[in-house]
Amino acid sequence: MTMAKLSLLGIGPKIGRVALPYLLVTLFLSIYFKETFYVGQFLEKPLLIVGIALLVIGVIFWAITGRLLLKGIKTTTMMTTGTYYLCQNPLYASILLMVIPGLSLVLHTWLVLTTSLVGYTLFRIHIAQEHREMESVFGEAYLAYKKNTPEIIPLPLKKWFKKAG
Repeated sequence: MTMAKLSLLGIGPKIGRVALPYLLVTLFLSIYFKETFYVGQFLEKPLLIVGIALLVIGVIFWAITGRLLLKGIKTTTMMTTGTYYLCQNPLYASILLMVIPGLSLVLHTWLVLTTSLVGYTLFRIHIAQEHREMESVFGEAYLAYKKNTPEIIPLPLKKWFKKAG
């Protein structure tokens, strides 16, 4: 009996199909109409530093997650360590919570940040598809993981408090 294979891209293309063009438009508008969307005139340097830090952390988080994801798909293994210990969807978390906000801070524009809202809305609309796939492949183990691991915010408080108690 062969085990079901997991999809490589998941809902990523459904999010990217809308969010990527939206991001490009916000970047264009932010550059062309800089004074309209500019933020941080008094905090320009601190926002730049925080933005660069978010970008670097986000890209590292994304790369680690990508490596784990490929390993899990190749071996049909449910990943629960590394970035997957922190949240169920670290790939989306890295982009929506770190990379896009970091880019927004580096460019000093609030408009680019709205891409995270668009992306998160699309994530919420489509994520049930990935949940069904994971449940069909991993069953109860996935349901237990899902119950104790945050969906997208990489702060597994339930796990940490369970260990402390």
